[in-house]
Amino acid sequence: MSKTEIKHVGVRFEGESCQICVWAPIAKIVICRLHDKNLEIPLKPQQYGYWYAESTLITPGDRYKIDVDGNEFPDPASLSQPEGVHGPSAAMDLRFNWTDQDYQPPKNSEFVIYEVHVGTFTSSHDFDGVIKKIPHLKDLGITAIEIMPIAQFPGVRNWGYDGVFPFAVQHSYGGVSEFQRLVNAFHAANIAVILDVVYNHIGPEGNYFSNYGPYFTDKYHTPWGDALNYDDRFCHGQRDFVVNNVRMWFEDFHIDALRLDAVHAIKDFGAVHILQEIRKETDQIIIKSGKNRFLFVECDLNDRRFLDPLTKNGFNMDAQWLDEFHHALRVSVGEPKKGYYEEFNGLNDLAKAYEKAYVFDGNYSFHREKFFGTDSFGLEGPRFIVFCQNHDQVGNRMLGDRAVTIYSTAKARLMAFAVFMSPYLPLLFMGEEWGTEKPFPYFISHGDPELVQQVREGRKKEFEDFLTNSNVPDPQSESTFREAVLDWEELNSEPYRQRLLYYKSLIALRKTHPLLKDIQRNELTVKCIEDRKILLLRVQKKERAIVVIMNFSDIIQRVNLPEDLKWRLIFDTHETQDELIVDTNEHAITAYSLSPWSGYVFSAQ
Repeated sequence: MSKTEIKHVGVRFEGESCQICVWAPIAKIVICRLHDKNLEIPLKPQQYGYWYAESTLITPGDRYKIDVDGNEFPDPASLSQPEGVHGPSAAMDLRFNWTDQDYQPPKNSEFVIYEVHVGTFTSSHDFDGVIKKIPHLKDLGITAIEIMPIAQFPGVRNWGYDGVFPFAVQHSYGGVSEFQRLVNAFHAANIAVILDVVYNHIGPEGNYFSNYGPYFTDKYHTPWGDALNYDDRFCHGQRDFVVNNVRMWFEDFHIDALRLDAVHAIKDFGAVHILQEIRKETDQIIIKSGKNRFLFVECDLNDRRFLDPLTKNGFNMDAQWLDEFHHALRVSVGEPKKGYYEEFNGLNDLAKAYEKAYVFDGNYSFHREKFFGTDSFGLEGPRFIVFCQNHDQVGNRMLGDRAVTIYSTAKARLMAFAVFMSPYLPLLFMGEEWGTEKPFPYFISHGDPELVQQVREGRKKEFEDFLTNSNVPDPQSESTFREAVLDWEELNSEPYRQRLLYYKSLIALRKTHPLLKDIQRNELTVKCIEDRKILLLRVQKKERAIVVIMNFSDIIQRVNLPEDLKWRLIFDTHETQDELIVDTNEHAITAYSLSPWSGYVFSAQ
């Protein structure tokens, strides 16, 4: 709990009464007004700028607005916005008949993550559509689903990072109870739920925060405007807001892990960083619930402080997205060195990412024009999350094009193989497992024409380094959104079925092989043969060993295997994977011919 001892913000049902808590430190009068009931509930001023009231006259579903000194606005801590971001808020009862009491999330090292955008995952564009695909995800072998932000955003089409009500579950997706039903259903299938949350900015349309108080500060600026106020005057209001949001997702929605978006854009130079406060709150929730809870972050600073323990004044996040692994991997298979790819050198950098996580760990970055990053010595492999595709690395391409539309089948398979052979947590993006060619471009459905035009111009400017003869898809157009919706009928035909079989085999190998399912970084040795574009990984645990060999060239290459042990082939990216482990060898292998753009796993006999 924060120093203000605020347990909940917004409208909450407790027992037979409803508690209303609003932060408006500059206000003279604050009223909760229910127009349908012609009812006004005056709030009384409390310490630290809070206003409070209790009432038995509010019932679940009632719509209300908060009157601040004569002006009405939706509640920034609203749980539901059934009429959109400009309409009244709706009081919601978060009590739910949970049946997941015996569910325990996986250990950190056991996460195999599947990222989903609810609106484009199925043709129903809602939580129910996601629930209906649980059998597919269970059969695929993933252990956690990661859901892109669901905080209420303008309209019905958005990635989710334009959310303006961080406590409200997107109404068009199904709202509060449907999201709780989703979490309960995934837990029944023994699959964890990770939720993407945004604490670095609030979206532009429907953003009423400044009408309540100094949620923002002009001390710092972000790509989205003034920064959220984490260390300026009155910062306790914004800090309470975020900590209460974290608690709600874990306690009222049983979320297993939060993925905190772009934490490098959180501006906090106070004595206790907001991430440290979130960590401490999460630790208390773990103790209280007896269940694991995790904090994953997106961060491009290559700063180990985000992972270091609190005792070293770190933030002790459980894991970090590792974009540099992705960038090095993409350049290794032929991605043009433009934009943020320009300073990656392919296979040498990929080898370094396997070994040291950060490619820039204190060396000079000419893209940034400075020495950049810290070392990651002592940080275990599961503290990093890697991928060959995710919503950013697909959607932030000009056309939102996926790997299978850019690279050959062999290259796409090799990229996935490289991810799952790493000592890090693997993540795949929805539809990747069957190699869908459906794009995932950026899309919105804002109601403000001027804002729409700003977004259009911003997208064009973003791709100045990548511009070709193709036009940037119009983010406001409904057709841009429709083209991104997955076509599940593809699974009934080739080559999609074969691609899915490959991913299932790859995931199963990673989860069940004793040396792959829990790789420790200190057990992994990496060798890069740059002139031949070959990468060799060796994992050794006492007398057991495997060798992973990847050929990043377009020619057949002959390699000799280490002579200290006898080897057999157990996995090949170019073979049809009819079983978990493919053993085509009756005798030990001493040398092997590598197909172009291929990967192999050899196990010591």
